[in-house]
Amino acid sequence: MVVPPGVAYNAAISRCSRAGLHQRALALLHEMRARGHRADEYTLPPALNSAALLRLPADALHSLLLRAGLAAHLHVANALVDAYAKLSRHGAARAVFDEMPRRDVVSWTSLLTGLARSRSHDSALQVYRDMVAAGVGPDEFSVAAALSSCAGATALELGRSVHAAAVRLALDPFLSVGNSLVSMYAKTGSLGEAKKVFDATRVDRCDPITWTALIVGYAQNGRGRESLEIYADMVRSGCRPDYVTFIGLLFACSHAGLVDAGRAHFRSMQAEHGIAPGADHYACMVDLLGRAGRLDEAMDLLNRSTTRLDATVWKALLAACRTHRNAELAEHAAAMVWRLDPTDAVPYVMLSNLYSRAGRWGDVARVRTSMKARGITKEPGCSWVAANGVTHLFYVEDRRHPRAAEVYRKVEEMTERIRGQGYVADTAWALQDEGPEGREKGLAHHSERLAVAFGLLAVPAGAPIRVFKNLRVCGDCHAAIKMVAQAYGREIVLRDSNCFHHMKDGACSCGDYW
Repeated sequence: MVVPPGVAYNAAISRCSRAGLHQRALALLHEMRARGHRADEYTLPPALNSAALLRLPADALHSLLLRAGLAAHLHVANALVDAYAKLSRHGAARAVFDEMPRRDVVSWTSLLTGLARSRSHDSALQVYRDMVAAGVGPDEFSVAAALSSCAGATALELGRSVHAAAVRLALDPFLSVGNSLVSMYAKTGSLGEAKKVFDATRVDRCDPITWTALIVGYAQNGRGRESLEIYADMVRSGCRPDYVTFIGLLFACSHAGLVDAGRAHFRSMQAEHGIAPGADHYACMVDLLGRAGRLDEAMDLLNRSTTRLDATVWKALLAACRTHRNAELAEHAAAMVWRLDPTDAVPYVMLSNLYSRAGRWGDVARVRTSMKARGITKEPGCSWVAANGVTHLFYVEDRRHPRAAEVYRKVEEMTERIRGQGYVADTAWALQDEGPEGREKGLAHHSERLAVAFGLLAVPAGAPIRVFKNLRVCGDCHAAIKMVAQAYGREIVLRDSNCFHHMKDGACSCGDYW
């Protein structure tokens, strides 16, 4: 070749990495070094990228670049941060980042996107704040990653700030930023703002991700029928749905109780769009049929499936069994989950809840003893609410908050006020084996009610009270908070692990079907 061999190898390695031929790229690096050619600052970045995408350790390449004295090269260090971040080795990525003598927007973005991708949202958002404080202007990639973490951390106010920065820097026309904005607003319960961003996106640039973000957003916010209308608009526009679109569509059908529509869309996946249903779609169908009480049909669907079913599918069936108090089928579903993952706490919790609602306290004790013996712990339920830029966290019976005395007085006031409207506690949702009074008191001190009480104290009148919970809201709290919204003339937006509940004037967006 006319060009030096090292240059030719660098070009080939880079081209293979960009083309997705990652094993070939690393094989060329091995061949290059075996022939005595030195790897340089042009060799290692594409090699690091290929290693990370193949999920191969980056340590050997890290050692190589250190021996070659390349650690101070900005784009080499950037590639190393990116590789460790893609491998979810955030400590190593941060260590390399902190040792860099100079950083640019790529350095910050590599760390930020890696944290966002692995759902370390609070850490990702701190990196974004530090980046802005350091005077580094974000690009479209860092903005999209920050918005993704705002959605994951339900940080609406910060998301609005990132949106403003994107507009100021003229980054909002980028499709990745627009998609992230739609998703962020939808996942933080601000559906009107999500729709505004969607409408501002040029139609010819809308792709399935944009449409799907809106379809899922409407479904999660209790507007499943409108999700189906958006899907119809998507198809009419000529944009083809993809695998994820149908997850959102079936989710919408499930949360709106549209059984016939759900069946039809499930059948159309393969017949009309050539998309083979996966485990995610079967989980949505089981949820759809289970909510409607069609447990036999859901079980028949699973028995006929040729798709490899994962634990999510069986947990969907287990949730339906809990709702309809079918202990026998619930025990079968739990056994299937444990077969796939013996350490999963969800079946224990759901069975315990089912047994407690049936008053089968001996079975509750047996399940809890089994959990303890196997060292399996339940994720504690918690709720949080933002006020004046500060997030306030509450657990059940929590008295650690500085304003705990005020919060508990407000809870008592709330309870008395809604009793006057006809509220009667549904103690079947209490999980303690004690008398009616103790069970009712336990329900009143659930984390979501403490958060709502604090919201009434701290969130200005006229502004929605936005409460987020890591687990599913119980039926009694749902009914009580709906009445609290009416009694105080407030809008309460409660986001649990399942969907949003927009409560106002005594009604909820979920139509009490969640």
